[in-house]
Amino acid sequence: MLPDSPAWIAATRAALDTAELGPRAEHRGRVEEIGDGVALVSGLRDVRLDEVLQFAGGQVGFARVLDPDRIGCVLLDAATGVAAGDAVAGTGRVVSVPVGEALLGRVIDPLGRPLDGGEPIAAEAQLPIDRPAPAIIERDLVVEPVQTGVLVLDTLFALGRGQRELIVGDHSTGKTTLAVDAMIAQRDSDMICVYVAVGQKTSSVRRAIDALQNGGNFARCIVVVAGSADAPGLQWIAPYAGMTMAEYFRDRGQHALVVIDDLSKHAATHRELALLTRQSPGREAYPGDVFYAHARLLERAARLSEARGGGSLTALPIAETDAGNLSAYIPTNLISITDGQIVLNAGLFHQGQKPAVDVGLSVSRVGGKTQAPVLRKAAGPLRLDYAQFLELEVFTRFGAMPEGRVRDQLTRGARIREVLRQPQHAPYRLADEVALLLALQAGLLDPLPVRAVSAFRQALPGHLDTEVPQVVQALAETGALDEAARGALMAALKRLAEAPAP
Repeated sequence: MLPDSPAWIAATRAALDTAELGPRAEHRGRVEEIGDGVALVSGLRDVRLDEVLQFAGGQVGFARVLDPDRIGCVLLDAATGVAAGDAVAGTGRVVSVPVGEALLGRVIDPLGRPLDGGEPIAAEAQLPIDRPAPAIIERDLVVEPVQTGVLVLDTLFALGRGQRELIVGDHSTGKTTLAVDAMIAQRDSDMICVYVAVGQKTSSVRRAIDALQNGGNFARCIVVVAGSADAPGLQWIAPYAGMTMAEYFRDRGQHALVVIDDLSKHAATHRELALLTRQSPGREAYPGDVFYAHARLLERAARLSEARGGGSLTALPIAETDAGNLSAYIPTNLISITDGQIVLNAGLFHQGQKPAVDVGLSVSRVGGKTQAPVLRKAAGPLRLDYAQFLELEVFTRFGAMPEGRVRDQLTRGARIREVLRQPQHAPYRLADEVALLLALQAGLLDPLPVRAVSAFRQALPGHLDTEVPQVVQALAETGALDEAARGALMAALKRLAEAPAP
């Protein structure tokens, strides 16, 4: 654009019309030290905690540590271009993120900047990343289910809307897959899903996004990515940013599901920033406030009372263990904060039992009360039968020949284990889960070879849609079965079990 051209004159006049004239107070300081994404700043005595600071080169950060003589500032951009002696100015505002419907179907960073090559986000509002959790008086009972489509979860460790359920296990045991499957299962529900990737590899995030786009309703999902190569500050604020974006929908009477993948890496980033800002290390070199940071984050998940709109926010944080050590600092912290944990076992995973859920160590302290009545009734004896089978199987490995009731228990247990095995990204409907449990209860699968159980499971959804579509619809709408519907369903199951193998 040439000077004195009509376009240049019009742009200049527009800039003059919108310029703010008059005195403006500004707090300025200087960078004393810079390194590893953290700047130590002096001269900003009036800065508040989490206030955004602007550097001379345009980079931004936020005040994380307030000491009498210097400020520990965590950068949210690359540290290149920031040097000791540079000017720093306070902005008077805390770290905020865009919220609103415009975020749906987008892949963004924790500050709301697009990562999918799309248009900039047209936010409805900007909200702080650190917001107080709802008060006890503002909460309501968790009574509605989160149908994850994963049989072992929905039957044994059911989740409720407003619950916080930890997914914990060793590296590469299917933690992310389990959480993504729960998000895919919401494709036909009214829940909005937010996936927050903290310190994950680009390839892992790409696989999760592809799974949501191919199997789920991506138009009702938000993906927040702070990868392993991003600034530590971005990784630190990512879970808080994702929670704020989900709270926008919760506070308007809607329902949201947040997956944080994972809080172990977030804790490591928290430790890194704490040590760089010269905070005192504690157990396993984590600062003492790491428990408070995660508790304050996860307490924001809740089901609100009708006076507050009746919305809910369900959280599925993920944590990683080393060699199955659940007694490590971060796993024990998160287990005590959440309403239960789904423990994934590396041994089961390598044996091909996927999802590799350890039924002995896993627990859900809330969701069992939210199950559909027919599912709760059908799943009643399942956990005890499966636990007894696992114990008996250990004894029979020593060469004992089981007879009678013990042999029947082993036969039933082997079928239960095969039924609980489920391919990834293929969530079940409520009707499919109820049908599988009724088939187990009635002993329809006992005469089948174990390998035939897998074929039965795969053929079941199509068979139900053909034979009893009205029962499938009734279960989806009411979650209950009358005697006539139960009889029709059992007849359809018998026909499928007795059908010759293909």
